[in-house]
Amino acid sequence: MNHINHTNHMDYRLLGATGLEVSELCLGAMMFGSQTDEQTSTRILDTFTEAGGNFVDTADVYGGGRSEEVLGRWLKARRREDLVVATKGWGPTGPGRNDRGLSRKHLVDAVEASLRRLGTDHIDLYQVHRWDAATPLTETLSTLDTLVRSGKVRYVGVSNFSGWQLQKAIDLCRQHGWEPPASLQPLYNLLDREAEWELLPVCRNEGVGVITWSPLRSGWLSGAYRRGMTAPPANSKVSSPGTHSWERYGNEHTWRVIDELVAVATEAGSTPARVAVRWLLQRPGVTAPIIGARTHAHLDDVLRAVGWSLTPEQLSRLDAASEPARLPYPYNLTPLPDRARQAAPLSHQV
Repeated sequence: MNHINHTNHMDYRLLGATGLEVSELCLGAMMFGSQTDEQTSTRILDTFTEAGGNFVDTADVYGGGRSEEVLGRWLKARRREDLVVATKGWGPTGPGRNDRGLSRKHLVDAVEASLRRLGTDHIDLYQVHRWDAATPLTETLSTLDTLVRSGKVRYVGVSNFSGWQLQKAIDLCRQHGWEPPASLQPLYNLLDREAEWELLPVCRNEGVGVITWSPLRSGWLSGAYRRGMTAPPANSKVSSPGTHSWERYGNEHTWRVIDELVAVATEAGSTPARVAVRWLLQRPGVTAPIIGARTHAHLDDVLRAVGWSLTPEQLSRLDAASEPARLPYPYNLTPLPDRARQAAPLSHQV
């Protein structure tokens, strides 16, 4: 039995190639002002910062702006310099034709609106929430650079980009001398490892921080669902249609991952949720998983993912269980020549 002494000591990591120190867990505020009332949200924020967390992520669309407002009211009684506040923009934030996207007009308007809701004069990390095929990337990136130079934004990041989109953004920033993305916010967890195919290698090569969202995949990795269940509980997240639905994830691959997750958690004297987050914390290149807590009990559980480590053997088992059964082209071609080269290195003659 590999029981862990959970010290709950929060470490700090540099965000990508910047000098900005962020806590190894980032608190996601998506539920604030909607599914989580303000009193509970305030308690969650207090507990997170008391545990050493300094990194909070929200977006202008969360709760129709109420998430930023709740966070802003909480910030008024805190030392602003101690917090790293991240938000995102894309929209839609209204009914107008220009109330969405990554145009210069919308981005500038969105930043001003977020500043008002947050009650602050600057945003530490401003992220574009997704790609906008209708707006030239140069327009978006030059606008972000202007916002940094104005002092309203300290660092910029991107979310939900593909590998080529991220690399193109980095290359354009390098070409024009614009502020480059400090971070990427991708979907990444034991059930969704596609980010490993291109996104994580780009981030490692270019010095981009990685802030992962949905570490528990909407509860699938929380321990609430086990092999043998034939249907999800009524009113659960996975009972609704969508990207995290029972129809999509209720399969043998998911049950294999959950079986191993539960086994490792039992060995470690931990919970499946903590182990799922711990696995992310020990993945190469990951800066901070975003932990979204709807209740204080949820937060208390995942905060205990810090201060200890999974063993190499436990990590290997989780890696093997969560490895996709079949990689799509061309990613299925990569391992074979790499292994061949390692087994029989070429002889270079001069």
